[in-house]
Amino acid sequence: MPPVVPFSTVPELFDGLFGRYAGSGRTVLSYWDRQAKGWADIDWDELQQMVRAMAGYLYDAGVRPGDRVAILSENRPEWAITDLATQFMGAINVSLYTSLPASQAGYIVKDSGAKVFVVSTGIQLKKAQAIFDDCPELETVVTMSAMKKAHPDYVVAWADALEKGAEAFQKHQDEIAGFTANTRPEDVSALIYTSGTTGNPKGVRLSHDNFCSNVKAALDRVPFDESDHHLSFLPLCHSFERTGGYLAVLACGARITYAQSIDTVNRDLMSVSPTVMISVPRLFERVFNVIAKSVEEGSSVKKTVFNWSVASGKKYAKAQANGGANPYLRWKKGLADRLVFSKLHEKLGGNLRFAVSGGAALPAAVGEFFQAAGVNIIEGYGLTETSPVLTINPYHAPRYGTVGHVVGGVTVGIMDLQSGEIKAQIAGEDYPTSLDSDAGEIVAKGPNIMLGYWQNEQATKEAIDDHGWYHTGDVGRFEAGYLRITDRIKHMIVSKGGKNIYPGPIEELFKTEPLIDQMMVVGEGREFLTALVVPNEDALKIAGGEAQLELALKNIFRTYSKGAAAPEKIRDYRLVDEAFSVDNGLMTPTLKLRRKMIEGRYADLIDEMYAAVV
Repeated sequence: MPPVVPFSTVPELFDGLFGRYAGSGRTVLSYWDRQAKGWADIDWDELQQMVRAMAGYLYDAGVRPGDRVAILSENRPEWAITDLATQFMGAINVSLYTSLPASQAGYIVKDSGAKVFVVSTGIQLKKAQAIFDDCPELETVVTMSAMKKAHPDYVVAWADALEKGAEAFQKHQDEIAGFTANTRPEDVSALIYTSGTTGNPKGVRLSHDNFCSNVKAALDRVPFDESDHHLSFLPLCHSFERTGGYLAVLACGARITYAQSIDTVNRDLMSVSPTVMISVPRLFERVFNVIAKSVEEGSSVKKTVFNWSVASGKKYAKAQANGGANPYLRWKKGLADRLVFSKLHEKLGGNLRFAVSGGAALPAAVGEFFQAAGVNIIEGYGLTETSPVLTINPYHAPRYGTVGHVVGGVTVGIMDLQSGEIKAQIAGEDYPTSLDSDAGEIVAKGPNIMLGYWQNEQATKEAIDDHGWYHTGDVGRFEAGYLRITDRIKHMIVSKGGKNIYPGPIEELFKTEPLIDQMMVVGEGREFLTALVVPNEDALKIAGGEAQLELALKNIFRTYSKGAAAPEKIRDYRLVDEAFSVDNGLMTPTLKLRRKMIEGRYADLIDEMYAAVV
């Protein structure tokens, strides 16, 4: 569905939305009220009032167009209020992951030159106070949490900021309106710092046009509408949720409910009953593996019914994509829903129309299962530097295992890794279903490509070449016009025998194994591949004991290796006793493996697997 109002900047979008829904009483945001212990709603008039108050506070704090306002917060209404106030001021949003330690938060606040720092909980306030003296341009910290003890004068309570800001807005609303009116599409809207697996993060400069063009392109492919209700739990500081789960959803006049936390998502789904959900593959993989585990532990009758239902669901989905299912197939799908899939729909809230997946590869088997169950997962692809969407799988004709077609206004090319020549390219307005290509680096052009990195011209030149192509660092190819991602160039393993091996596709094959929660392939400069495995937390129970688990895992790897090319066979593995996570530093905030960190942490286990090699 196209946006409900025309716009070319973020403040113009929300100015139009505030006008469209003024006096309607229509809910725009919902959140869990911890004091009332229930869900609370905010309508469009209330949101506008709070945004104006926050804009007034920022004006009073000396924020002017081009200044930076940093936010360190979980997904909650105050994040949106601060962001919108910043946009209406013509200022720049700098959002941080709540998982960052004080030192990394301090680096971003200092590097961006933020003038105001808005934080959520007491934990985040402690970080802000710890870094304040090292950030010379930082003048004020606004805290959303209750201040239970005395704090420095530069700390201001959220309620006090809004109260003071409401008065300031009344005095200066003409100047603030001028800032809004003078905001241009090419002006910077946000700095999003890449989490990076090594080194300091880089600030990606994204303009209003970057975001707005990408929202419009995405909405041409994703069927959001005014009746939709999105449960938001991916970090808003990441471009995927910011563009897809915030700007695009609201551009359609739809509603957002903020999950209580990432740990309560399963419970919140059943409580909120959203119609759409945006997530990374990890959530879908876990749901799939829980179901697979339940089936594996069940009777032969249960397995037969499950397999029949999935097969019937797949046939129904294929028929629907090719013009419609016949009555008999519709009857079979209805029976499969009652016997198997109804339980899945209940766990997803019972109202889910479709889901969107991004941020990492969605295993084809997972996508096909959800489609069979009647929940199409629309998988897309992009990066922070592309605002982020480059491709989206068509809703009615997804090809799982690929990331779909190029979106409108964007051109994606495949560049030969040796010669640098563009071997194939697709503009988003075209659907060359006959186009196949060899693998190469994915490059892109379009209005969604970043302006560059903040105060880092050298990194910008390395990312965007003289012909205007942004180099993603990802390897992929076109298959009948659909884009398939192979892996990251920098993840490529070069074996001792000189073979180039991408670990991503191998690791993806194991994501649907109920016994395996996480896995990382190892083999750089080695004679063969091995793996570090995080077993499912219930693996021992599923397998029936330690000896049975060991035997089952050996069989899993043996079965894989029988069908794999010689350089891609996995010759050995070791179990690790701690999951790879953001908290232990083994994953980035966007849930990507920090491969070098993992290899360092488990160097002894890795050496043990190669000890017999002479």
